[in-house]
Amino acid sequence: MRATFAIVLSAIALAGCNQDEDVTGSVATCARQLYTSYNPKDMKQCVAACIACERGITTTCTTSCTLKGAR
Repeated sequence: MRATFAIVLSAIALAGCNQDEDVTGSVATCARQLYTSYNPKDMKQCVAACIACERGITTTCTTSCTLKGAR
């Protein structure tokens, strides 16, 4: 019984780790409208696109961009 519980709990925890993907491509399109040569690895561009296109705030966008590899 404990093993089953541990497996179910692990599955739930791993499902929460999925990164959200933009299925429609609207965020990428929005970012390209802001910057003709949008570079998601550029911290300033990434944060600006996150704020404008994903309606984020500076703190969460900075964290998100850092996790995506922006510098």
